[in-house]
Amino acid sequence: MTRLEQQLAFSRELDKLKAVLRRSQLMDGSRLENSAEHSWHLASLAILMAEYAAEPVDLTHVLKMLLVHDVVEIDAGDTFAYDKVNVASQQAREEKAADRLFGLLPEEQGRDLRALWEEFDQRTTPESKYANALDRLQPLMQNFYSGGHSWKKHGVTREQVMERMEAVRIGMPQVWPTILKFIDDACTAGMVKATSSSH
Repeated sequence: MTRLEQQLAFSRELDKLKAVLRRSQLMDGSRLENSAEHSWHLASLAILMAEYAAEPVDLTHVLKMLLVHDVVEIDAGDTFAYDKVNVASQQAREEKAADRLFGLLPEEQGRDLRALWEEFDQRTTPESKYANALDRLQPLMQNFYSGGHSWKKHGVTREQVMERMEAVRIGMPQVWPTILKFIDDACTAGMVKATSSSH
């Protein structure tokens, strides 16, 4: 295949991300979100909220990372954060998906995009810490504004949400007090099971 044919083949695969349903509903509660919509929303948030990143970030780098961070879900599916069984096999499933999907591209392009995907998961650079914070903030808002849909369905506790939101405390510390308010309000409203855990 020519370089262009490889790029178009990858683009054709990307279209499948629109069919991968997540567990989060849209904020109006009308339907489930798909992974492509999730990636778009995160990229939009990255532009809006860069001033809250814990450290200065290269926004273009963040946007690239967010647009590829869930591409592996085309093969591996969306793994619900609070699903202990599927979380255990998530890495192996996603590595296999990354091999196939990024392997469709011209070699150096596939390598570059895979490196972005790996950087997101490793959470060691300022950009990946910020990207991960956004990846936690957006579903929190969706759950909250949809009346706690997936939280209630899966009996999620305050401790579980706090642990999940740790990435926001690290990547966007100025936003952390707002996250705590979301969680407190969700507990008060019965969307999340309150526990004895303190802040």
